[in-house]
Amino acid sequence: MDKLVQDLRSLVGIQLTTRQLAAFKKYEEVLLEWNKNINLTAIRDGEGIRSKHFLDSLTCMLVWRDRPPERLIDIGTGAGFPGIPLKIIMPRLQLTLVESVGKKLEFCRHMVEVLGLENVTCLQARAEELGLAREHREKYDWAVARAVANLPVLAEYLLPLVRVGGGMLAQKGETGPAEAHKADRAIHVLGGRIKQLIPVRLPGVTEERFLVVVDKVSATPPGYPRRVGLPAKRPIS
Repeated sequence: MDKLVQDLRSLVGIQLTTRQLAAFKKYEEVLLEWNKNINLTAIRDGEGIRSKHFLDSLTCMLVWRDRPPERLIDIGTGAGFPGIPLKIIMPRLQLTLVESVGKKLEFCRHMVEVLGLENVTCLQARAEELGLAREHREKYDWAVARAVANLPVLAEYLLPLVRVGGGMLAQKGETGPAEAHKADRAIHVLGGRIKQLIPVRLPGVTEERFLVVVDKVSATPPGYPRRVGLPAKRPIS
């Protein structure tokens, strides 16, 4: 864990407390144990989990260093990334984790309980359904996703959930700039505007990563998101 502490401090400017470090140790331990029976992640070693899951998730703090969100929704969270690491760092955060695969969501619920995390809601649902639901539509400060879909599709999943004045954060690999260019019209249609692309270099990881930051500047028009499956089948272009 020493390398995680050092990398997090140098890359993001965050110093982990003793309690936070213990939480990450427990997270790693439980994830490795569950991963023996359930395919939660293709990364099956502690070093990889710390770098490619924990540290990668926490690079989101580069966007929120000065103004952390109060309400965050994590779409397609899988084994809890990036939502649970962010909650460990921001204990006051009201977090909603969304995952359509039941076994993965079961792990998230277990992890929330084991770590004693408060104000975390775990939902087995599709983003298209939540974006039309009154209790979720335009109710969040930020919506975040990692490795879920191409950006034109992801924009239709995330932006309907974000209040005007909030933002969408997509964690992307080296295709981030090309995806952002391709998604420009979809983002505009859905009430967003690309603010910036932040390049990220994870220590020991060859591929460059990007944080695609989108401001929500106007309300998402009625009719978006479209029905389940349609955004992925026919992305806005």
